[in-house]
Amino acid sequence: MLKNCFVFAVICGATAAAHAQSAAEWKKLREAMVESEIVAAGVKNPRVIESMRRTPRHEFVPLIERKHSYLDMALPIGNEQTISPPFIVAYMTAALDPQPDDKVLEIGTGSGYQAAVLSPLVREVYSIEIVAPLGRKAERTLKKLKYHNVFTKVGDGYLGWPEAAPFDKIIVTCSPENIPQPLVDQLAEGGLMVVPVGERYQQNLYLVRKRDGQLEREPLEATFFVPMTGEAERQREVLPDPTKPKLFNGSFEEPLTDEPDALPNGWHYARQVTLVRDAKEAPEGERFLRFKNTIPGRACQVLQGFPVDGRKVSRLQVSLRAKGQELRFGQSHQQWPAVVVTFYDERRVAIAEEALPPFTGSFAWEKRAATLAVPLKARDAILRVGLLGGIGTLEIDDLAISPNSPPRRRP
Repeated sequence: MLKNCFVFAVICGATAAAHAQSAAEWKKLREAMVESEIVAAGVKNPRVIESMRRTPRHEFVPLIERKHSYLDMALPIGNEQTISPPFIVAYMTAALDPQPDDKVLEIGTGSGYQAAVLSPLVREVYSIEIVAPLGRKAERTLKKLKYHNVFTKVGDGYLGWPEAAPFDKIIVTCSPENIPQPLVDQLAEGGLMVVPVGERYQQNLYLVRKRDGQLEREPLEATFFVPMTGEAERQREVLPDPTKPKLFNGSFEEPLTDEPDALPNGWHYARQVTLVRDAKEAPEGERFLRFKNTIPGRACQVLQGFPVDGRKVSRLQVSLRAKGQELRFGQSHQQWPAVVVTFYDERRVAIAEEALPPFTGSFAWEKRAATLAVPLKARDAILRVGLLGGIGTLEIDDLAISPNSPPRRRP
């Protein structure tokens, strides 16, 4: 099983030239990104890899964020939406098993990048975006770059595109709480759908096959997408409470699947990590996480998003149990094993980062805790834990967060 996923986070350890200008420079950055973040991470479909090599992601990124185009990270594109990290685009595309004769429906055009990656792999791509300014901009970009087999429209993706149905494949790049029935109806018999499903901060990416009118679901990864809005949002039953931030499955006792190499449910973008089951060794329960890395700078972490409203929560208490062996920094003194929380505003732009003191050297299981400041403008946060570009072996368990201050009062 591939052990990677997505969130709108800055991934520690990524590097790139800050001000690439020429086509040759962009190509060099793109090829380096594909090798280090897609091929090395386990994507094997040669057609998908080649499409990732050829698709100019920088053309789909706003100018202010363009210098980050070939880092494996999500980037804000306006209207509270993001462009997905290249790895998750490649991973989802490969899971869809695109064939030259396929007609594909994409829900959530966003910047148009996912549609552009699909374009050379299939016969036709039909893409729907509910946010009108984004949909119109993506249409202009796709036309400018001559993706002639991509058709776009502004509308509610929950309803699909019935006039063009049925579709051989459907890819959903935003998360509903449940798979919309119109999409089930518009998927051809035997067709495949890749879709993130779940609550706002606990989602799983599924590969779905339609057989005899029914859906067979295979969980792929825990993940974290922006929510599907419109009708899907109106039907959402579970709403997070940003005044009571907390982590899901912080004890790591709940694996995503029954497979031996399964990762913990609720944690995503996992790199160089193993879920260990050993009741004698675990300080709490019978499972814990082990991060191991010998290559300085290589991504090695898990992530989880959670809601936090900085207008009402001014500080967070973060605690965990940890054990280390020969922990050292990676390519620079900024790449230390640690627990880091990145805060985002209502536009999903990163505004601040707070961290526990880094883990160093070797030590037996011990309790670590710290109080972190929450920016007033914070509306979401992502906790990242692992080696974060450092090297050595780090084991963690019993990871938790909670508000550690009276709610902020309105002025």
